[in-house]
Amino acid sequence: MLNSILIAISITLMYSAPLALAGIGGVISERSGIVNIGIEGMMSIGALVGATVGYFTENPWFGLLSAGIAGGLLALLHAVASITFRADQTVSGIAINLIGPGVAMFLSRYFFDGATTTLPVPNKLPKIIGQNTSMGSLNIDVTVVIALLVVIVTWFVLYQTKWGLRIRAMGEHPAAVDTLGVSVYKSRYICVIISGILAGLGGGVVTLAIISQFTPTAISGQGFIALAAVIFGKWRPFGTYFACLLFGFSQALVIILGGENIQIPSTILAMIPYILTVIMLIVFVGRSSAPKASGVPYEKGAR
Repeated sequence: MLNSILIAISITLMYSAPLALAGIGGVISERSGIVNIGIEGMMSIGALVGATVGYFTENPWFGLLSAGIAGGLLALLHAVASITFRADQTVSGIAINLIGPGVAMFLSRYFFDGATTTLPVPNKLPKIIGQNTSMGSLNIDVTVVIALLVVIVTWFVLYQTKWGLRIRAMGEHPAAVDTLGVSVYKSRYICVIISGILAGLGGGVVTLAIISQFTPTAISGQGFIALAAVIFGKWRPFGTYFACLLFGFSQALVIILGGENIQIPSTILAMIPYILTVIMLIVFVGRSSAPKASGVPYEKGAR
């Protein structure tokens, strides 16, 4: 019994880490007033670049850093379209979700002789706790700590600093921030790029700490689950993190039930995280209020 609990905790934390990184990215972007539904695409490119660099350099840390950079570059496209050209942010995000996996597949074929799956990364990201005892096994990746630190730092910046106050104000009334002499455009660019970096890191965590290689289904909707966590968490760092833990637990449930002698079809088990996502959106989307200016293109001088 205790062993099952420890395994469930290990899997929950492991699968919640990439969701938390991507979800916090969504919080930062939307708090500044830019809807970023392109997280799925940014995670996809981060997953591919992280696995590829990690494989060729045999250094997972280089892979993780590269994954963040790749996600940030893709987010830059979203920022240009949404901020500079005032394009519909939802349409731009959908385009990113198409571009990300497409570019990832192309690069995989280019670097791995036409294969859509990369070769396994020789060295995975390390574990801070990896013990097998008579009482059970507990394994916690370093990515779990990284994700938690990102959550804490984001909360501190958003709620305890002047810049964080301005970011939150941009999501509610950007014109008021503009009158203070703060560049709304520049600040939103920074937030969207940070969002992409975190989403890219989330994708890198998947291929460098969880499955050790990129596959076409490596991300498979995790970006959308992270967005659901943002809504469930009411656009707050800790609320989003706890939602990610819930979704991580749903994945742990899938793995644990799949290993038991329970006559449940694997296809039904695989649906659990997505069913939970839909349920959470139905229950909470009407009770959560997004930042008022989120999704609304800003034009300098407008009131």
